[in-house]
Amino acid sequence: MNVAEDKELAAIAAVSLLQDGMVVGLGTGSTAEIALRHIALRVKEGLRIRGVPTSKATEALAAGLRIPLTTLDASPVVDMTIDGADEVDPRLNLIKGGGGAHFREKVVARASKSEVIIVDGGKLVKRLGERFAVPVEVHPFAWRVAATALTELGCVPVLREKGTAPFVTDNGYHILDCKFDGIDDPAALEKEINNTPGVLENGLFVGLASLVLVGDGGQLRRLEP
Repeated sequence: MNVAEDKELAAIAAVSLLQDGMVVGLGTGSTAEIALRHIALRVKEGLRIRGVPTSKATEALAAGLRIPLTTLDASPVVDMTIDGADEVDPRLNLIKGGGGAHFREKVVARASKSEVIIVDGGKLVKRLGERFAVPVEVHPFAWRVAATALTELGCVPVLREKGTAPFVTDNGYHILDCKFDGIDDPAALEKEINNTPGVLENGLFVGLASLVLVGDGGQLRRLEP
């Protein structure tokens, strides 16, 4: 099986966990999109859920797929969220935010009773930061100042761009992709980054994953904390 098939294997397993009456966090990104399409199939078959989208893109796709939607204001407790990740370490800490939605993804994750992460085997790493940069959402007014401060934490920050202009998140912020040479203490680094003036949130998700479903070479693996 190829990577796309492995992602689908994990997505199908996650969607099979949904039950009638659930409030479901709807993740953002290519893998989460696969899950979204399988959720839509179950809704068409009669599954009754309400989805909380983690981005405008996910909201638009879910609406187009006729998945009933709600908000955190109306449903502040989420039963289960299904989302992807860019990296997963042995303790199930994550790097997320390749799609630029990590602020809303983290808010929904913290509101969730269960955070189910779906990935292919290539996303498993021994130490976070081995392959992916940590996305850091910063206010446009402060991004240069924040970049200087983040450099002092040991990373190389690069302003994410879309075409010839800075990438703009759903919140109207920019993103600094901060490349570390491996991260030894994700929990401490998450706090240090968020204490930097101008930073809204970063893509380190520490202690939030309840279950990681991994499609790997056609086999499904379940990883739990």
